[in-house]
Amino acid sequence: MSRHLLILGGGTAGTIMANSLRRRLPAQEWSITVVDRSEKHLYQPGLLFLPFGKYEEGDIIRSTRDFIPQGVEFMQAEVDRIIPEEHAVTIKDGRTLKYDLLIIATGCRTAPEETAGMLGPKWRVNVHDFYTLDGARALREKLKTFPGGRVVVHINEMPIKCPVAPLEFTFLADTFFRERGMRDKVMLTYVTPLSGAFTKPKASKKLSHLLGDKGIELVTEFVAEKVDQENNKLVCFDGREVPYDLLVTTPTNMGDEAVRRSALGDDLDFIATNKHTLQSIEYKDVFVIGDATNLPASKAGSVAHFESETLADNIIRHIAGEPLKEEFDGHSNCFIESGNGKALLIDFNHEYEPHEGGFPFAFGPMRLLEESRLNHWGKLAFRHIYWNVLLRAWPLPGISRQKKKPVES
Repeated sequence: MSRHLLILGGGTAGTIMANSLRRRLPAQEWSITVVDRSEKHLYQPGLLFLPFGKYEEGDIIRSTRDFIPQGVEFMQAEVDRIIPEEHAVTIKDGRTLKYDLLIIATGCRTAPEETAGMLGPKWRVNVHDFYTLDGARALREKLKTFPGGRVVVHINEMPIKCPVAPLEFTFLADTFFRERGMRDKVMLTYVTPLSGAFTKPKASKKLSHLLGDKGIELVTEFVAEKVDQENNKLVCFDGREVPYDLLVTTPTNMGDEAVRRSALGDDLDFIATNKHTLQSIEYKDVFVIGDATNLPASKAGSVAHFESETLADNIIRHIAGEPLKEEFDGHSNCFIESGNGKALLIDFNHEYEPHEGGFPFAFGPMRLLEESRLNHWGKLAFRHIYWNVLLRAWPLPGISRQKKKPVES
């Protein structure tokens, strides 16, 4: 009798797992179903470029079904509840799906309603986000006619998807206004709840210098109590205020609402997950990957890719009754657009800080923690790698799931 693997989420992590496990699990023994509410797959890193007119919608949207492999059922539906005690998932249309193994890859969502005043009458008027397709589109229209003034780029709280994206937006905004000949009419401010520009001290120092060099004010340890839309101010719990003419905010990020309805998550609806094996802490037949986890790792596509390699092995081991690999180490790497056609590249994990050196090999060709045009072109090229290699779970030469001890050069 065939057993059933159910994958909740057809985004980056869920699609990679469907491709990887369909090749590894015998079709006569295992059926696989992917459930997602959308038939459109969004290349989320592309949302960074949409407000500046660098990408169009067609560059970052594809059909979800195009990336689901043959032999895997795709179901467009919205999950209502996950019931691990019954090995069941209920769908909002009333159906119930049973499973033998469950992978939760439901990602995370922006929750502007979590901050007082953010969703006021000026939402998408002069208070914008770019972490959603609708938000990036609206911001694109706003920037086309923006006359100048105080532009504040703001992170509400951590964790967020792609922690460097707000920094990248700030650098790209600096370039955007310079190219339009109006940088002198714009005061750029970067507001973060962190003690520096980034979570990792070495990278934070480098990025803070970049902000300063570009004349961008950095406001740290700012935890927003509310958005005062009437007076166009961000208000901190400690009483500080940051005025704005245009606020580009990254709202609180939370797990999928189905996780909350299922009472499976923490206060932000992220699921307790073993940070080395990707197995649910509470349920042995449930595994979690990508942004849905509570792991102390970046919520980024590269992390989902590295997690997927460990998780695919552990699914096979779990089925065979073997001990799971305690292997995933929080490995992440990402390009950071720094403006003017350049980018940095950082590579780190739980243990090791971002460092200098070559990537993906010791000799390069890319350099870590250094601005270069090659890194910028690498960022742009990654879109094609994403569609054609990463989503299909093909190996990326020279890029390991585990972060090796850095060798300075």
